[in-house]
Amino acid sequence: MEKFLNFNSKVQELAGKITAFLTFLLVLLVTGDVIGRYLFHYGSVAAQELEWHIFSIIFLLAAGYTFKLGDHVKVDVFYAKFSEKNRALIDILGTIVFLFAFCGFVIWFSAGFVAASFSINEASADPGGLPARFLLKAFIPLGFIMLAMQGVAFLHDAVNRYKNAAKIEKDKV
Repeated sequence: MEKFLNFNSKVQELAGKITAFLTFLLVLLVTGDVIGRYLFHYGSVAAQELEWHIFSIIFLLAAGYTFKLGDHVKVDVFYAKFSEKNRALIDILGTIVFLFAFCGFVIWFSAGFVAASFSINEASADPGGLPARFLLKAFIPLGFIMLAMQGVAFLHDAVNRYKNAAKIEKDKV
């Protein structure tokens, strides 16, 4: 399990670095696109599609990394008042029932979607659009696989917190 956890951590950190770079690139691209449209009356379908493609990749790759950092939006009005053991139990059940189920659903159904796109060598239908749209679609299952991988790491941590809840509560006092 430790090998997997280390591998996952490295993968998520790499995804974080890639998304940081892509975010910077997206800012430059959008800035150039806006300047081109408003100052030079020049627009490009390919540039606009590239903006959406980069945004999609950022969103999909960053999900697992954001989960690793604990930065996903969550409502903990009640959660914060529970004991460590109950919080760990909620995390275990929530990860299995919701996260893994949702990731499995998306991975399962997007795999066929991506395969169909690859089989027809899907490209943009818009004149001047980008080719190889199937490459972008491949990030859908990849992003959710990475999110599920981080879910395994989170589940491992939650199980450890559940097992050691009494010690954790005692150390807080």
